[in-house]
Amino acid sequence: MPADFTTLHNYYEQQVVNMVMDLAHRYPLLTEDHHPDVACVALNRLPPRYIRHQVDLAFHMTEKERQDSEQLIQDTVVYAFEFVQARFAMRARR
Repeated sequence: MPADFTTLHNYYEQQVVNMVMDLAHRYPLLTEDHHPDVACVALNRLPPRYIRHQVDLAFHMTEKERQDSEQLIQDTVVYAFEFVQARFAMRARR
């Protein structure tokens, strides 16, 4: 029987999506159509961390590492929102 690779995913994917949704209200110029672009920019700036189950990485992280990870995600998503918003504003001026 072949191995099941469908459980593999990037640890940051769900955290980034959640953070995009949490911070979206701060960027009213961007519509929901822009949110996946924001997530892509953020995910491309984060190091890949592939896991099979969410608990796999969380179990091995200290509280400090968990806090640092949350701050990294927030900082990266804020950068991504500002990047996408700036690109959107530049296109709107044309």
